[in-house]
Amino acid sequence: MIRVAQVAPNIFPVPPNHHGGTERVVHDLSTALRSLGVDVTLFAPSDSATDLPRVGDYPSLAALEQRHGRVAPGVPAALEALQLEALRRRLPDFDIVHCHGEFAHAALLGAARACSLTTVHWRVDELDRALFFAGFPDLPVAAISAAQATGIPAANRAGIVHHGIARDRYAFQAAPEAHVAFVGRLTDQKRPDTAIRVARAAGMPIRLGGTIDVGNPDYFDRQVRPLLGPDATYLGPVDDIQKGDLLGSARALLFPIDWPEPFGLVMIEAMACGTPVIAWDRGSVPEIVEDGVTGFVVATEAEAIAALRRIGTLDRARIRRRFEERFTAERMARDYLALYRRLLGR
Repeated sequence: MIRVAQVAPNIFPVPPNHHGGTERVVHDLSTALRSLGVDVTLFAPSDSATDLPRVGDYPSLAALEQRHGRVAPGVPAALEALQLEALRRRLPDFDIVHCHGEFAHAALLGAARACSLTTVHWRVDELDRALFFAGFPDLPVAAISAAQATGIPAANRAGIVHHGIARDRYAFQAAPEAHVAFVGRLTDQKRPDTAIRVARAAGMPIRLGGTIDVGNPDYFDRQVRPLLGPDATYLGPVDDIQKGDLLGSARALLFPIDWPEPFGLVMIEAMACGTPVIAWDRGSVPEIVEDGVTGFVVATEAEAIAALRRIGTLDRARIRRRFEERFTAERMARDYLALYRRLLGR
């Protein structure tokens, strides 16, 4: 039996309460690996609600902020150091250490880097990642899309594994209501303002769910709030139940990203409900959305408006089938297990 440490970030509990795509993926992966006979230990904050064996004596950053208000800038680094110390003491207990955090784990692992895997859940085309990869050319890295993989040096590339989610988290809904949906951080990378304009131009109401980005809080007030009205409703943060209701009842998910999206978890969450996705041709989108099958890939607002007007031509039952074939947690776990075995075989 392969013994695997799954090392989650310390930002949110695992699984997360509202947003926190990385933490959601880590939990779904860990649970699916256990079902495949892997001995999984989860390194995650103490406020995590999971039945997986877990190591971690300190709360998440989100819990500390809720308890104390705004915390000092050094708190995330302190939480990471405490987590990595717990990992260091237990390194001999694992055959594979799979890290989903930032940078410091690479130095901690030392010679154990050969039997480790790092998944980067963010863009990799900026200077911080370039410096990181250059300093650790022996660190195996799994890309979450082919688009992301192009920014990872060949020496580091261990493979590509698309995300998956629990098969039964979201239920298929065959008969949508009149509205379309936007779900995600309300920030300039995700462009909820564009989603509102497109829906309004197509004559469809839109409901928006998600958190206001703490890194760009003025964006919502400047670009989104003025566009809200009877046909454009902001619901606030949504948990899994609320998200399933919002996505499942929507005629389509609008995904008007304005950055090199490394994956885009909400796209497959919509597909799990049978809901088609209209997404801009950036980053991983052409890999995830099958144009004309599970949605439409567009380049402009005008193309999105036209796509939205023909969204009824897509078969929602087929969209759900394609989700089951491509984006379940079980498939993700099998792909990662194959990478673990390849690394151990080296």
